[in-house]
Amino acid sequence: MSFPDLEFSTDPIRESPADAILLALPALDSDAGPQLEDWPGLAAALAAVGFTGAASSYQRVYAPESTALPLSVVGIGAKPDAAAVRDAVGTGIRTLTGFDTVSVAVLADGADLWRAAAEGASLGGYRFEGYKSEAPKPRAARVVIHGATAAADGELAAIAAAADAVALVKDLVSIPAEWLGPADFAERATAAVADLPVSVEVLDETALRDGGYGGILGVGQGSDRPPRLVRLDYAPAGASRHVALVGKGITFDTGGLSLKPAASMVGMKYDMCGAATALGVLRAVATLGLPVHVTAWLCIADNMPSGRATRPGDVLRMLDGTTVEVLNTDAEGRLVLADGLAAASREHPDVIVDVATLTGAITTALGTRHTGVMGEDAAVAAYLSAAEQAGELAWQLPLPAHMVDELDSPIADLQNAKIGDPAGGSLFAGLFLRHFVGRVSDDADAARIPWVHLDIAGVGMNKGSGYGFTDKGPTGATVRSLIRFIAGEEAR
Repeated sequence: MSFPDLEFSTDPIRESPADAILLALPALDSDAGPQLEDWPGLAAALAAVGFTGAASSYQRVYAPESTALPLSVVGIGAKPDAAAVRDAVGTGIRTLTGFDTVSVAVLADGADLWRAAAEGASLGGYRFEGYKSEAPKPRAARVVIHGATAAADGELAAIAAAADAVALVKDLVSIPAEWLGPADFAERATAAVADLPVSVEVLDETALRDGGYGGILGVGQGSDRPPRLVRLDYAPAGASRHVALVGKGITFDTGGLSLKPAASMVGMKYDMCGAATALGVLRAVATLGLPVHVTAWLCIADNMPSGRATRPGDVLRMLDGTTVEVLNTDAEGRLVLADGLAAASREHPDVIVDVATLTGAITTALGTRHTGVMGEDAAVAAYLSAAEQAGELAWQLPLPAHMVDELDSPIADLQNAKIGDPAGGSLFAGLFLRHFVGRVSDDADAARIPWVHLDIAGVGMNKGSGYGFTDKGPTGATVRSLIRFIAGEEAR
């Protein structure tokens, strides 16, 4: 993976030994307009090229009276805040290529804006070290953030841990499915936490069969590459609470016998980014040594058509004993998650969060920048608060009681899809998943474990042009929000 090393400096940026300078400037005609007295010739240079400081606008400028170094500016708008700075610096570092070390400063009031600049630089500086014969111009390998007061101990480490988690997700999602089958993913997950106090258990197809994981097995049985369930556990002494993460890990989704159209199959290597997210978040939490017990369940399978594949109309028995009539084999994510949720529930954690590229309907409902969030209201509210702090867009959707009856199958406990009825597809999927969330204890009348469902089908992959710190391709959406959600008050 590749993202820049971060440093902090209180030295004046014009004295920086960097290879290039990036300045984040408020809108020039706003009340927050930048003070450029220390930058002779820069105001005239900006006027000459028509730079206004509009949010995330980027421009190379020539101001030799100020600095002999290559100089770029990026706008943070009329009302600069952390989100505007994060996006703007991300834009700048994404765009400013060919320099090994870049120094960054925000010329606006706000003691904490340096932190947003550091986040934007670390996220925008990511590049996948892929398979091109000729590598593109590199982004900065080192970014120095300049500010008036020194960064507190651990702040840069926390930013780097989050950037590392996002980079891990992007790397895993970018790998072609031919090189990332279920067993490969399990091996990479094990390697990703090898130097951390994290225990790993991998269930192969035999262990899954012996354990009764009918959902994961049913989805994966059509592939020559058998499924896996990976359980990772970070359990520090004196942990304040236990959070379970359950991730959908479909290493390639053809739709199974309910075969996708050719165009819809393109990019389906990304259908494992829910599991990659759970892995990345757990690794960040363990790296930072947060006092929270976190368990990640990666539900990994190839969804392929063959003579062995699950047929529409087949009935699978999930881990908790629930029988499910599979009407659509392309609604497979909820089947593997059902086993993962049931397994996580057996440990009675304080909260369960599942992450999945689950439904195309979520993109229709919310577009490509809002994560769809469902679940128990208090847990959802805590997640939404964390997402707001992280600057990630999210929106709560209902789990309507009147739709519960639509889950019923005439021959099994549940059906996995509503054939011919697209109404509320994401809500139907959320209700299906809720069925497998267990109780806080073994008492028959115990309350359901607090649960949050994150549908990232729209936000997990950016198919358009880059914006802010986000490139075209996998985004790592919800990683930073989940780290804050798990950290709780310590991240605020």
